Amino acid sequence: MNLALWIIAGVLAAAYLFAGLSKLTLTKEKLSAISSSAKWVDDFSAGTVKAIGVLEVLGAMGLIVPAVLDIAPVLVPLAALGLAMIMVGAVTTRLRRQEFKVMVADLVYLALAGFVAWGRFALEPFTG
Repeated sequence: MNLALWIIAGVLAAAYLFAGLSKLTLTKEKLSAISSSAKWVDDFSAGTVKAIGVLEVLGAMGLIVPAVLDIAPVLVPLAALGLAMIMVGAVTTRLRRQEFKVMVADLVYLALAGFVAWGRFALEPFTG
């Protein structure tokens, strides 16, 4: 189980790091033009999109860095929980925009982040 949690956390960290850095480096207009799945940015201010990007980067780092450095590893499940909450917001936005096909990916990320949070809180917590 520990290996599965590490793999999922690593995949999530890579995905959220890429997504967060994209939100931080690209303009809102460029993000919207990238694909039809990024049209949600039209509903939010540029500052909100950047804030989401910061939260995603911090969440990605929180999934890996505390455990690797063995400094406050309780932050790993908290980071996963935070990313799950971001995905609840994403699913809500997709529902409001009636983007049901794209919402499936958001639900997968929500489930994976929730699994890491549950796994690191209850199944295989980091103990010192």
